[in-house]
Amino acid sequence: QVQLVESGGGSVQAGGSLRLSCAASGFADDPHCMAWFRQAPGKEREGVARLYKLSGLTSYADSVKGRFTISRDNAKNTVYLQMNSLKPEDTAIYYCAASRSPICGLRATWYAYWGQGTQVTVSS
Repeated sequence: QVQLVESGGGSVQAGGSLRLSCAASGFADDPHCMAWFRQAPGKEREGVARLYKLSGLTSYADSVKGRFTISRDNAKNTVYLQMNSLKPEDTAIYYCAASRSPICGLRATWYAYWGQGTQVTVSS
């Protein structure tokens, strides 16, 4: 059974940092892409960062470029999201997602597998 389990969320003041982790298990074949999405109350789910597991190639939403970094530890089947210089508008539930597609982007429709989400709250 495929599982994506996020951890590392919490509450932080503006300007602070958090690191989210996503542990993947149960995949018969390694997913090609891993990504982080977020959803704030009353808003649509937004793609934040995407990583190709083999090449390490990444892409980011404009709203987080220069502040967030997605990375992976393939030996641990874990993907991370380092979030620095956090702003109140980063407050959301953050979701880890995985795709077997060889090409994927920052739209939710690319991803078939999702974690349960972890809350990030940034206070001003």
